[in-house]
Amino acid sequence: MTIVQPYIDWLWEYFRVGFHDVNGVLGLLIAIIAAYFLGKYSRIFVVALGAVVFYVLAQVMIPVIANNAAFRLPPIVESSYWQSLIALYAGFLIVITLFYIVKRTVLRGGH
Repeated sequence: MTIVQPYIDWLWEYFRVGFHDVNGVLGLLIAIIAAYFLGKYSRIFVVALGAVVFYVLAQVMIPVIANNAAFRLPPIVESSYWQSLIALYAGFLIVITLFYIVKRTVLRGGH
């Protein structure tokens, strides 16, 4: 068990950080919309990936549109940025799953 524990801690950290990033207004709105369009749970991985892409695009474009700020690309050459995207993906997996369960329970047939 002592050999497996560091890997479990590492994986848990990704889920914790990702959930924290998704737990903002923008992330929750994207997760709700993604859960609404999720027809079959087997497509959760693709939908969560789309949610991450949409989240990154929104983070880049909202300051440009709302505040007339300069267009700036995210730091795609830094490994820490990719690690944060993986954590964000893990967070979207959790949150979209929760909203999907609520959708299936409340709407009884869903979308």
